Amino acid sequence: MSKYSFEFKKKVVKAYLNGEGGYGYLSKTYGVPAKSKIEEWVHNYQKFGDAGLIRSRKNQTYSFEKKLSVVELYLSSEISYQDLALQEGITNPSMIVNWVKRFRVAGLDALRPHKKGRRKTLEKPEKKSSTLPIESPVDTSAEHVKELEDELLKLRIENAFLKELRRLRLEDEAKMRERRESSTASEDSSN
Repeated sequence: MSKYSFEFKKKVVKAYLNGEGGYGYLSKTYGVPAKSKIEEWVHNYQKFGDAGLIRSRKNQTYSFEKKLSVVELYLSSEISYQDLALQEGITNPSMIVNWVKRFRVAGLDALRPHKKGRRKTLEKPEKKSSTLPIESPVDTSAEHVKELEDELLKLRIENAFLKELRRLRLEDEAKMRERRESSTASEDSSN
């Protein structure tokens, strides 16, 4: 649920457009902590009408090319996120902020679509058939190879962790044996 209803946003925007006050005055009057939020509502309303104030329940997806062009446009010009969002027809400027941050950290791959959900780690066992297995071509696509490399790295890390955990447990057991032996030896000498 969004913090502000459509009706509330429209009331604030109409107050601004009717000249009842500036962004700062309206943010104090209506209890909106950030005057930039009111400014965003006004711009969205002016560009998209009522649709600019309605919180979309549908996740809008953008192609890799669209994301890349928006990020390049932002980085190559001195346009604000808000103005760029309005220019490109994107109602949420924070989405552009996210794209730019991800692009700066990880490059082009950060903007590419990724499969969502949990990866399959174990395949279901196939029923044995009397016929010979059919050879399927090996998937050598870059995406598949990258997934396999990521899985291999994860498994190597997990293996190293388990080996270290086993080593620590063996050390603890050895120390416990030493303590028991020393405590029984001290009890024997005191008797």
